[in-house]
Amino acid sequence: MRYLRVFLLFLRLSLAAEMEYRLNFLLGLLSSALTLLGSVFALTLLYQGGYRPGGWALEEALLVLAAFTLLQGLAATLLAPNLNKIVEHVQQGTLDFVLLKPLDPQFWLSLRVFSPWGLGDFLLGLGLLLYGGSRLGLDPGGYLLFALYWLLGALMLYSLWFLLATTSVWFVKIYNVTEVLRGLLEAGRFPVGGYPALYRVFFTFVVPVAFLTTVPAEAALRRGEAPLLALGIALGLFFLARGFFRLALRSYTSASS
Repeated sequence: MRYLRVFLLFLRLSLAAEMEYRLNFLLGLLSSALTLLGSVFALTLLYQGGYRPGGWALEEALLVLAAFTLLQGLAATLLAPNLNKIVEHVQQGTLDFVLLKPLDPQFWLSLRVFSPWGLGDFLLGLGLLLYGGSRLGLDPGGYLLFALYWLLGALMLYSLWFLLATTSVWFVKIYNVTEVLRGLLEAGRFPVGGYPALYRVFFTFVVPVAFLTTVPAEAALRRGEAPLLALGIALGLFFLARGFFRLALRSYTSASS
């Protein structure tokens, strides 16, 4: 309960600071809408002439794009504003003050800032999910499965991002590494089944893009459900990231003094 109260405090402080620039929300929503429109347009071009990549129908592929758009909202709202600042904390020595607080440092570094400008992606992703689901006749159980697998995918994305951010303790400037991760995640806009076999293996077992976007859509459609595998990967990555962070702190030397 103490951590919940602290998180709600973080949320109120972030919203109070960001509300000074309310126009940013409309601009962010417009940018997200144009990006989503471009992705939908690319999908419709891909499906011209009756082509079905990987056996996925257009409406089914929209569920994959919805999962990707929702993850984009998560990244813009929480991941990027918080995890990208870990590099700055290490560079400037302000990580010292985080470690001295009576809170778990990973909790503080992961949830200190909330950016409402990513909410546009959430709204657009939810709208696309409802539209695609209505075209496919999804029942409430299908939406629930989508949500559960999407949450596991979100945990995987957070863990991978936090792992890369933690390496700044040794390498300091790792901005490009996180951009490489975001670039790889772009592949999640489309069903992984539509890629060649080698790419499918890479996006499933090396960088689990398939579990981030394609698997939630498959679960909603009642195909290829693997809850234990998804849960195992998500928890494994989370505990790996947490253990790696604790290991990195042993090598951390202050830059502030």
